[in-house]
Amino acid sequence: MNRFKMKMTPFLFIAPAVLLLAVFSFFPIIVAFGVSFTDMNLRKLADWSQISFVGIDNFIALFSDTRFLQSMFNTFFYVLIGVPLAVGSSFLIALLLHFVGRWLSSTFRIIYYMPSITNIVAIAIVWGFLYNQEYGLFNYLLSLIDVASVPWLEDPFIAKLSLIALAVWKSNGVSMLIFLAALKSVPKSLYEAADIDGANRVQKLFKITIPSMRFATFFVTVTTLIGWLQFFEEPFIMTNGGPLNGTNSMALLIYQEGFQYSQFGYGAAASFILFLFIITITLIQFKFRKSED
Repeated sequence: MNRFKMKMTPFLFIAPAVLLLAVFSFFPIIVAFGVSFTDMNLRKLADWSQISFVGIDNFIALFSDTRFLQSMFNTFFYVLIGVPLAVGSSFLIALLLHFVGRWLSSTFRIIYYMPSITNIVAIAIVWGFLYNQEYGLFNYLLSLIDVASVPWLEDPFIAKLSLIALAVWKSNGVSMLIFLAALKSVPKSLYEAADIDGANRVQKLFKITIPSMRFATFFVTVTTLIGWLQFFEEPFIMTNGGPLNGTNSMALLIYQEGFQYSQFGYGAAASFILFLFIITITLIQFKFRKSED
């Protein structure tokens, strides 16, 4: 009996967390998966007898929908450009803060972390002014050197780059703190041994610092990649997917289909395609991580 109690005790401690996950995560996922095979919308939700099973028609329709294909292209564009910039800039900031004095490091750590906890609406107001084509600060600075005004949010390609710049600036804080913690955990004895061997700063960076931070780099890369695949807030607040669907992401399109157009089945199908992309890319990263070890 005592042995049974000892075995059950850990399960009792984790039961509340598992119950919350089951009710608010696993169960909604299963329901959404079922909805993705139906033609459910707001009108049919009031009368479930009108809901029809359509099989994989929603998934087939998505891959012939130019809006969805465009949003898929935009999402991969965000990932390919944004993830390296976000991870690289966070690492450089952490590296610089690691080598400055304690007072400067603490001050600038707060400054760089502030955007991460600032409301996206407040950020959008400020950056909306900066990106304004007629009165914005960026175009004003360009006019001082006789450069024509740039349509920061009016041209589809430039608008994507503008949103990436905003998102990178906003997301640096959390990744920077993770990199800083990893930098402080590198044993000083390794640097002392390198000094004795006559290694310079560049050699110590590539031979000691970066290899010692592989786990932190892997963690930041995985979480950053997942976040950028779900890129939503910036295009929703700044451009609402425009101009010409040029900044629409998969996450934003799912929101539009499900909550603006009330096409719940179609939106659920799109969400599972995004879910499969995230799972596949994450598993590939873990596979590469294991092969390196």
